Amino acid sequence: MSNASAYTTQLQAGLGMVHETLDLLRLWQPGDSAARLAEKAVAAGTFSRATARRARNIVAEMFAPRFLSDAGRSACCLKQLLESGANVEDLKQLFFLYAARAQSIFADFVTDVYWPCYSANSRTLSRAEAEAFVRRALDNGKMQKRWSETTIRRVSGYLIGCCSDFGLTSGSPRTDRTITRFTMRPNAALYLAYDLHFAGLSDASVTRHSDWRLFGLEPVEVIGQMKVLSHEGHLLVQATTDLVHISWKYFSMEECIRAVTQRQVR
Repeated sequence: MSNASAYTTQLQAGLGMVHETLDLLRLWQPGDSAARLAEKAVAAGTFSRATARRARNIVAEMFAPRFLSDAGRSACCLKQLLESGANVEDLKQLFFLYAARAQSIFADFVTDVYWPCYSANSRTLSRAEAEAFVRRALDNGKMQKRWSETTIRRVSGYLIGCCSDFGLTSGSPRTDRTITRFTMRPNAALYLAYDLHFAGLSDASVTRHSDWRLFGLEPVEVIGQMKVLSHEGHLLVQATTDLVHISWKYFSMEECIRAVTQRQVR
């Protein structure tokens, strides 16, 4: 569940790449390595307008760090959701979650810059705010080596663009992006709660995990989400100021995934 500690420029591989991720999940099979998936993508012409080198880079720099770093368990879960007819908007929020987990620079930008702007009712998110964030990170030793001015500007653009790809902002790349209403979808909350639970976290740690902050939720608001899931029969939560106890209904992520797909068709 932890993010990489050092900030990198890896977002340059393709930002959010929602459609590309959907294509790769359809192509990927359990047991496929990143190299094998890249070979399949090139052979199938999955990215018809991309060179073979570009296709391999998409898999190695984007797909693998996000979905294959846990021996493919995440890719397997998302593939099951996709093949079971899960809503694309639900999947998009989960792709956002995994992108932030893989790239701590993006996770921190969302929690430290985007959500404060959102809470302050700011209308836009600017490249200048992204550059200021990157410069603060450099001063705080978040990068392994000092970035050039060109790299600072490029990565700032990647951060803004990634927010747009996942629906946190909208607008033209040539202007400041408009901050849009971004609310965690119930199926994403259900998936995340069980994902954290099956990672071995205590009930209290589940509700306090930093992943929820990516969606603008503090622990008290997470409890509210849990109560909604409890009302729908997915779990049972009992919470006081000092204690959180959750009775979990599902005994595997496969059961949770079935619940997610059944939930959306009810």
